[in-house]
Amino acid sequence: MKNSFWIAGIMSVLGLPGIASAQDFEGFENLFTPVRTYVTYQCQEEISIDGKATEKSWQKAEWSEYFEDIEGDLKPRPAYETRFKMLWDAQNLYYYFELQEPHVWAYYDRHDMVVFHENDIELFIDPDRDCYNYFEYELNAQNILFDLFLNKPYRNGAKPDIEWNAPGFESAVYVDGTLNNPADKDRKWCVEVKIPFASFARDEHFEPAGDGDMWKMNFSRVQWHTEVVDGKYVRVKDKASGRNLPENNWVWSPQGVINMHFPERWGLVQFSKEAVGTTKVSFQMPLDELLARHLWLVYYKQQQFRNENQRFAASLEELQVSKSGMESKVSFELEMTATADDFKLKLTAANGCVLMLDNSSLLTKATN
Repeated sequence: MKNSFWIAGIMSVLGLPGIASAQDFEGFENLFTPVRTYVTYQCQEEISIDGKATEKSWQKAEWSEYFEDIEGDLKPRPAYETRFKMLWDAQNLYYYFELQEPHVWAYYDRHDMVVFHENDIELFIDPDRDCYNYFEYELNAQNILFDLFLNKPYRNGAKPDIEWNAPGFESAVYVDGTLNNPADKDRKWCVEVKIPFASFARDEHFEPAGDGDMWKMNFSRVQWHTEVVDGKYVRVKDKASGRNLPENNWVWSPQGVINMHFPERWGLVQFSKEAVGTTKVSFQMPLDELLARHLWLVYYKQQQFRNENQRFAASLEELQVSKSGMESKVSFELEMTATADDFKLKLTAANGCVLMLDNSSLLTKATN
């Protein structure tokens, strides 16, 4: 999915329970709506990647909520339903996506073609939740994969590694209807995916997820406005500009901004060792995720301040941000060091949690 200017779409007014001062967040509320959560359980048999998800484990796995517009309540509900299920075992992650669609089409047919120029489904995964070193996978209805690794978000000067190919990645597409046939109406297309834990290793050993672990993930459906020309689906162009009409971006957890590369806004997936369909496990929101919101508020305010003043603010007072507060009954203190061109943030909580964030979007965690 392409990037859009990061500041767009942040002005809706929503309640913010549990934060130090709702007034501090004024004007940025849409970037602090609660993210969606999902508990994934272990599968009970071997999963065959065929696009149909007929195994008993898939039948027992819970569906996610239906996708919403990437901007959340700022835009209408999507025209077509999208949802997913997820499973895991000691070696792999498994996903199953169901996309309602009356006209299934895809013409790109070679690996690493930029499939978001067609309708697609996209997966974003940040295993350690630091907003760095994350993985993106895009698939069209031809089962063509565009996979890449990003060392950091585009807003911070990412150098996407498009040459990276996900080792052991498997996927399959099932079309309930016909592909590339404008003469009929289709019902849906489904995508089944297997991603080995080992594929996240890059240049070093990677420790697979364990019981209770939490990863950041989000999933996006790119949906274009199309018409039929000479028997083929083509993207509709704006008559005045001659450019393609903007695509719809429908996501599992709304970003609050038209940009998937705000990894701090992705949903949270909790891993459970329980077999799917047996013991139900409640999602446990990590306190550090709630505390980190206060760092991200300063980050966003600093970007806005620099846009308006050509420098970063020198202090929290200049940004009108409180130095202390309470999150989920845990008090915390905020510190910032800043120059005109850079800044570093530190949050120290009464429970010993220490979080640090800088202008590069790297979020790190320590313990006092």
